[in-house]
Amino acid sequence: MKENGEKLNTVKLEKRKKLKNNVLYWVILNAGVLMYAVGVFLFKGPNNFATGGVSGIAIIIARYTQDAVPFLTQSVLNIILNVLLLIIGFIFLGKGCTFLTAYCSVVYTLEMYAMEWIFRACGIEFTNGVTLTGMSGNPQPFLEFIYAMLLTGIASAILFNCRASSGGTDIIALIIKKYTKMDIGKALFVTDLLIAASTFAIFGVTTGLFSILGLFFKSFLVDGIIESIGKSKFVTVITAAPERITPYIIEGLHRSYTAYKATGGYTGEEKTVLLTVCSRREALKLKLKIHAADPSAFVILTDTNEILGKGFRPSL
Repeated sequence: MKENGEKLNTVKLEKRKKLKNNVLYWVILNAGVLMYAVGVFLFKGPNNFATGGVSGIAIIIARYTQDAVPFLTQSVLNIILNVLLLIIGFIFLGKGCTFLTAYCSVVYTLEMYAMEWIFRACGIEFTNGVTLTGMSGNPQPFLEFIYAMLLTGIASAILFNCRASSGGTDIIALIIKKYTKMDIGKALFVTDLLIAASTFAIFGVTTGLFSILGLFFKSFLVDGIIESIGKSKFVTVITAAPERITPYIIEGLHRSYTAYKATGGYTGEEKTVLLTVCSRREALKLKLKIHAADPSAFVILTDTNEILGKGFRPSL
């Protein structure tokens, strides 16, 4: 009876943890989409910072169609281009990643529509540098460029970490990453270079330089943030009292471990080596617990950039 009760409690804890993780996942995913939409609508679009992606293509096309075909706004162009690229994504990436990308594309487009409607209803019209010019009275192109790159770069990294994307040429970058050893940031750079370079001829040298600089900035930013988000700790514990530590790994951290016997080269004493992987926050808790349980234990903590498997993230 006691064993059945413990199993039931374990199942309930696992279900709660899974539900909590799912809710947190969708909150983070939607926050990333909103951040991307704000970055494009408030900073990239008004300043013609076409650093690549479907948003960059839409900015370029809208330059020529906004007067002749008013209904072809950036939002509409985003829909048309994303649908075409989603079909390509479904073929090469499978339905899982494509579904998430489709969801992000739809939400992103709806948020763009909503912002267009709100600003139009308030009588606000966008021109180059409107966002911070309206606040300061003076053009602030470099400051707007920084915000455009930070918002869209961080948002892209969040979405990629959630095994999704904002759609568009991000899909091409994911395909390149899947079939090559290229990092996602470098893949983005390759796919978006031509789009960014075209701004020299369309919007002038200054905007072109901003776009190329933004492409470099975003590529390195995305890789850096993804690496930072994905970091976990590989913990090696050499101890003579594993029974004081292992219950905490199982029950306190809800992680597993691998254990094997080893002999100290200097002392000749038999020890137990424990291997486990956990988040950085959990590693700190584990380190304090080990120190309290066995002050003589030898602990090695190693940074890991990517962990694939149950309890972490599946491979793409």
